[in-house]
Amino acid sequence: MALIVVSVFSVWLAVRLTPPQQVSVGGQSVRLSVTGPWADWTGPGTLALFGRDIPTAVTFHGPLRPRLALTEIRFGRELDELVREPDGSLAEVGRRLAEGWFRYALWQSVIAAGVALVILVAVAVLKRLPVRSAVALACTGLVLVSGLSATGYLVLANDTPKVLRSVDSLEDLVGRAPPARLPPPEGPVAQDVRLVVLGDSTAAGAGNRPLDDATAEDRACRRSSDAFSEYLERLHGRRVLSLACAGATIKDGLLGTRTVGGMTVPPQLSELRRAPEASAITVSIGANDVRWAALTRLCTTQPRCGDRATDTFFDAQLARFSLDYRELLRHLAALPGPPRVVVTEYYDPFGEQADCLSKEGITPDKARVLRSYLADLNAVLREGAEAAGFPTARPDFAGHGLCTSHPYVRGPAEQAPLHPTATGQLAIALAVQRALLEPPPALASTR
Repeated sequence: MALIVVSVFSVWLAVRLTPPQQVSVGGQSVRLSVTGPWADWTGPGTLALFGRDIPTAVTFHGPLRPRLALTEIRFGRELDELVREPDGSLAEVGRRLAEGWFRYALWQSVIAAGVALVILVAVAVLKRLPVRSAVALACTGLVLVSGLSATGYLVLANDTPKVLRSVDSLEDLVGRAPPARLPPPEGPVAQDVRLVVLGDSTAAGAGNRPLDDATAEDRACRRSSDAFSEYLERLHGRRVLSLACAGATIKDGLLGTRTVGGMTVPPQLSELRRAPEASAITVSIGANDVRWAALTRLCTTQPRCGDRATDTFFDAQLARFSLDYRELLRHLAALPGPPRVVVTEYYDPFGEQADCLSKEGITPDKARVLRSYLADLNAVLREGAEAAGFPTARPDFAGHGLCTSHPYVRGPAEQAPLHPTATGQLAIALAVQRALLEPPPALASTR
């Protein structure tokens, strides 16, 4: 009985100690490990995309299932097409994943055996067993733990290698969706533009002074003469084209048309092609995708913020955003050139002081919860950008939160609450400028 307890404990500990196995194929790098045990016998595995766990599109039989963490992205035909042997009999992606699974299982068994051996040797020493008895105890334990590990994988994850071999592309794990078809650009070609700004109301500068000679689209999108794109134009001394639009999401604004102010605004990725000489692009997106404004309003009206229901809702929105963000990164990586892409993270509007917001329904505890949501969103933005080889810009609003004497964000009673003031937009411009001047990440040169 004692040997069985030692074996079970060794296998349990080994599952937690075994390092993920690195698998590289089709321009992707994946760390493969095990998740579970799950209560149900059949279900999806886990795909860790930009730090968020989402269920795989394929299902597995058994309570132990694979966990695949996507760590590097190189977009291209090798990701979309089936990579086969010359006779077309075996998918390279599936074979590599199955090999990684077997390597993990082998390492887990070896580590389990090592843990069991250490425990049994310690028991033999403490009990002062004769050498022959100690050796017999160790051998019996090793056989038992090895058999338990092998049986566990055969019984609890019996069809995992077969399912992994059936994967033609990592797209099978995420779930195949038709790529967004971008219409041709509608406006005139802007040959003198060197930098293009894409994004939402933060990038548009909503709440600040309107543009001089603003078009109907500028007014609908709430573009401002104090937006960070205007500061970047002055810093660069070259024209900057802002396509940012208030309320934009990846699907509704960047990759798809957006209806706002009674007019239809074309996809920002389409209009980007009006600037063929642009050498840099900044992207500020995500807050609308995860419904940040709705979460903020919910926190102001509820006695507390950050309960299980709210957390579950936010996690679901962030997981969905991770998939949309991956599609956006694919389009950005496929741009000719390619231009330098900088992803802008979001600023902290509250800072460490939030006492002045109590009358608005935001207590210091609620502000901490909202900051944690922003931190999770920024982590997805950062990890996705790093995986694609893009730098990120993190605006520094430290010491200039809402309750300070010189806030960088607009108050709850102002137009476009929690959006950057003109000074806050300047801080964003400086962060973007620093990112543009930094050496490009190593991956960016090998995409």
